[in-house]
Parts: sequence; C-alpha cells; structure tokens
Amino acid sequence: MYGGMGFETDTFLEASLKLPERYKVELGPARLDVILRAGGILDSQIENLRRGRYGPGRANYLENVIVPQLEEKCADLLKGLPPESRALRDAEVREAFNRARGSINLLRHMELYRYLDSKTQKMLGALRDLVSFDTVAPPGNNYHEIVDYLVPIFKDLGFETEKVVMPEDVFDQRCGAQGLAGDRVNLRARLDAGAEKTLVIYTHLDVVPAGDGWSSDPFDLDIRDGRVYGRGVADSKGAVAALIVALQAVRACGRHRYNLEVLLTTDEEVGGYSGLCYFADEGLVNGDCMLCMDSFSDDIIIGCNGIITWQAVVRGKSVHSGASFLGENAIEKALVVIEVLLDLKKRVEARRSALRASSELEVYGLDQVRPMLNVTVIHGGIKENIVPDRCVVRGDRRVISEERMEDAAAEMERAVADLDVDLEWRSWMGYPPMRIDPGHPWVAEVSEALEKASGKKPKLAGAQYILDQAYVVDVPDIRSCVSGVGRQTDSNPHGPDENVTLEDLSIYARFLASLMNG
Repeated sequence: MYGGMGFETDTFLEASLKLPERYKVELGPARLDVILRAGGILDSQIENLRRGRYGPGRANYLENVIVPQLEEKCADLLKGLPPESRALRDAEVREAFNRARGSINLLRHMELYRYLDSKTQKMLGALRDLVSFDTVAPPGNNYHEIVDYLVPIFKDLGFETEKVVMPEDVFDQRCGAQGLAGDRVNLRARLDAGAEKTLVIYTHLDVVPAGDGWSSDPFDLDIRDGRVYGRGVADSKGAVAALIVALQAVRACGRHRYNLEVLLTTDEEVGGYSGLCYFADEGLVNGDCMLCMDSFSDDIIIGCNGIITWQAVVRGKSVHSGASFLGENAIEKALVVIEVLLDLKKRVEARRSALRASSELEVYGLDQVRPMLNVTVIHGGIKENIVPDRCVVRGDRRVISEERMEDAAAEMERAVADLDVDLEWRSWMGYPPMRIDPGHPWVAEVSEALEKASGKKPKLAGAQYILDQAYVVDVPDIRSCVSGVGRQTDSNPHGPDENVTLEDLSIYARFLASLMNG
C-alpha cells in the first residue's frame, strides 16, 4: 500500500500542500481523504519513520514541521465544508492527528535505538579512551587528564561545564585515606533544555587498583567473545561511555524531557569523603530527581548498606621468644579480640533487612539484604624470634537501613570493652545506609525506561555494598534511584578481568536515552 502513489515522499507532500493553490485546483473533501485515509499522506509519513527511511531526527521533523503543516491544511479544508459534515470530519481529523502523534512518540524510541545501534563502535571508542586513563585511587592520578578529555565532549553536546577542584584544606581535613596525591578534580556539566524539571546523573571516574591475574592489559580495552575487558568497564566508566552516546542519540533523534546536571566525580573508591560528598556540602547537587549510575544492571537499587570501619590495637610486651613467658604476646591477645568479634558476627549476620537482596545473590541463598561484620586486616610482629608487642586488627561493619550507625558502633565497642587485654579501640563512620521509597513516581519512571530498553520488567532490590550516593539521598527535594551497567558477580568488578557484555552496554545506553528522552 505504502509508496504506491509516492505519498511517502517529501516531494509529494510539498505538492499536495502547495500545487492546488498555485494552479487554482479545487479538490475539496477529496484532499482530506488523501491526507487522512489508510495509506494516505499521514500514514505514509508514519511508515517512513517506522522504516527509518530518512535517518535520525525524522521523528522531530515530523512532529515539529510536517504534522503542523498537515493539520493547518486540514483546518483550511474543513472551513470549506458544509456545516452538516464539518463536525464529523473535524472529529475524524483530530482523531487521526492524535493517533499520529502517539505513533511518533513510540517510534521516536525506535529511532533512538537504531541510532544507538549504529554508534556501538563510537561508544567502545569512548570507553577505550576512558579506560586508558589510569585513575586508580589511591593515589588518584590523572584526574585532571580524564576531566580535560570529557569537557569538550560535553561542550559539543551543548553543556556548560565546570571543572571543580576540592580545596586543599577540605581535602586535608576530610580525606584521611593514606596514599592520596594531587588535585581532587571533578566535573560538573549542565544542560538547559528549557524543561520544567532537572535530572541529576552521577557516577565516579576513579577505579580500584588492577591487581594481578589479568589476561590482558587492564588499562587497554580488550574486546573478545562479546565482552569488553578493562579496569572500570563495569565500575563505572562503562556507564560514562554509554551516557555519552545516549546524549548524542537524544540530540540527534529526540528531545530532552529534563534539564540535565551531570556529575562525574572522583575518590568514590577511597571511601569516606568523595567528590560527590563535597558537591553535596557545597550545594552543587541541584535537581528534582537523580540517577546514580554506580551500580549494576541486575536490579534497580533502592537501598544499600552503610559502613563503619574499625581498628583494634592490642599491646603486649616484647621479649626474646626463647623466654616468651617473660613477655606478653600481642598477637595471641588479639585472638581473644577476634574471637569475641566473631561471636558478635554470628548475631549481627543473623539479622535481615526488609529490603530484597539483589537477583544475582539468590543463587547463594540470600533473599534479603543483611548486615555484615568483617575482620579483614591483621598486622603484628617483626621477626620470628621476637615476641610481638603490638598487633593491629582491622575490619568493617556493614549496616542495614533498619539499624542506626551509632548503635552498630556502640555494639562493637561494648563487645570488646570488658576483655582483659590492653586494647585501643577506634571506629570511623563512613557512608550511611540508604533507603528510597519504592512507591515514589521517580522509581516507577526509571523502571519503565529500563523495561523499554531491556524488554524485561526490572526488580527493585537493596545492595550489600555501600554507595556515596547515600550521602546525598536526603538532599531536600531530590529523589534518587540507582542503576548501572554490568553484573554484580558475572562482571567481576574490583577483580581481575573486570568485564561487561556488549549487550549490557547497549541496553544501558538505550535505558539512558529512554530516560532522558521526552
């Protein structure tokens, strides 16, 4: 049917709109039929869009140029009809154009996805560039370089960009981690799309150390067997690459539903006080809703654990090990501390949050988020024949959203308080637990966009890990949601051969485009 009379071409459209007036031809109601009937001009233009005949941007052109022209022409034709038939034909016209606009809206997403599919190599090129910047924290080198790489990309997309360096005095006071060096550089990019609301999109640019066991260079993107390998591809540079092409797709084919504020910060992997925390304290997180991309694509995350790090310094008396009975072995005394903490660990980890655990963890028998108490570091002794006079034990406590950080810290302190051990106990509160209202409209909107992109209805879940997003989740009037790229177990984040599938990268770019497009 379509194309038989050339209705699908812009040339025919121009003729149908102009030539009758130019040559004084009066077609009357027949011209309405040419525009509105099945297989007519309006239908043919929609079919063009469905087939991708004119390339990216056609949906916008249809909606902003062609449809208004056709509506105007139909309005003129209606004026020439007898009153008895005008009302009926007017209703027919309105129904046809409402249906056309609905189709254009739906097909705009198809156009976006076609565009994104054509830009896979561009996305991988951006990811290759991002991975090549060694932004391991600590120490946090190459922050200037990676931000300088991103600034012109966002400027080309119409953003105003701001390179934000955390002041040295704030850094010295709040970033107590060992081994940090250089400027703490972050990127803030803003796009005024003339929308009523602003969406904040956030993730981090720093990565954990590569470690051993890689089958390829961790800072040189490796593509094989449908996966991309490199440090940060899952956590969280893959999301940045997907965001870049999604923004390009919306610019080429769609229209922004929101004004945008993109925050790409550093030192998230350090813990304690990241670039995002500094932004929040300085009032630089401004919007109506927020998407954190620092996560995985297993579920939409609406909560996570908080973290308390702790340290026990056990003191003894150093003597020759041949007469060890004359001294006090700090390592042996530390075992008493560890034993008490492991006993507390059983009680702590028997508790459960009301938050559903990630889908990826169901195979391990975990159906609800749980708190954790971990002993993770021990240092003691200097030589085999010297009784150690000092032993340092460290670990962390993961706090579910139903617990108070202060109560969790006090519980550990009480457990070791009455031990007959020369002990110095300290704890430091990191990011708090996070909990987001699952019934909030923003959660539903994120879920809908992800379902469009993946074809599957996502589940809502909590995360065992911590997020610096928790630091800003209670910023007034900004509702948050968390969804990233990659898989919690399959992608091996923080491990050797960190990877994401090409399919997951493409789905994530579609998700971002769907979320931003209006």
